[in-house]
Amino acid sequence: MIIYTKLWKTMKDCGISQYKLLNKYKMSAGQLDRLRKNGNVSTYTLNTLCKILNCKIEDIAEYVPDEE
Repeated sequence: MIIYTKLWKTMKDCGISQYKLLNKYKMSAGQLDRLRKNGNVSTYTLNTLCKILNCKIEDIAEYVPDEE
């Protein structure tokens, strides 16, 4: 499973709030909700976040094996 726990720390370190993503960068509330819930997001969204935050993919997403 891909989780986005690192995203929130990276956003804080960069001084980018969820409000700013919604209003300045025009990210949809649905996308943010999926990120909060570790849901499916497109590679376009991940690419956009990396551009906004000037970071690598590993700074926002992490693979964690599913528990069986």
